[in-house]
Amino acid sequence: MSKFKKKTKSSADIPTASLPDIIFMLLFFFMVTTVLRETEILVKQTLPRATQLSKLQKKSLVSHLYIGKPKVTSKYGSEPKIQADDVLIEPKDLVLWVQRKKDELDEVERDQITISLKIDEDAKMGIVSDVQQQLREANARKIMYATPELFDQTSDG
Repeated sequence: MSKFKKKTKSSADIPTASLPDIIFMLLFFFMVTTVLRETEILVKQTLPRATQLSKLQKKSLVSHLYIGKPKVTSKYGSEPKIQADDVLIEPKDLVLWVQRKKDELDEVERDQITISLKIDEDAKMGIVSDVQQQLREANARKIMYATPELFDQTSDG
C-alpha cells in the first residue's frame, strides 16, 4: 500500500496592512470632490438692513430666489434678473418653478413651502411686484425677505 501525505493547513488570512492607506485615500478623494455650495449666485447682492429678524423652524421648506443685476452684464444685460437655483428665469416661469419645488417635498409639507427673496437694495420695485404676483398665482403665500444678520447694538460686548 502506498502512503498518502497529509496536506498541511495553509492560512487563509487576508493581508490588511494596506487597508488604512486605502481608507485614507478614499476619504481624501471624497473630501476633495465634494461640493459644499448648492447654487452659484449669478446676480449682484447688496441686501437691505433689517431691524427685526426671526429664525425659521424648518429650513428644508425654504426655496431661494435672488433678484439683482447680473454679474456678467455682457451676456445678460444690465437690467435686474431673477435667479432660481442656478439659472436666470423670467417672471412668467415662476409658477412652474414653484410647482417643481413643491413636488420635491412630501405631500403634507407642500402648503408650508416658504419662498426666500434675496433682493438687491438697488433693484426696482417693478420686478419685485411681478415676482410677488407670480408667487400668488402659484399659491406660494409664505414669503420671506432675507437680510444680513445685524449685531445687537444695545449689548456691552
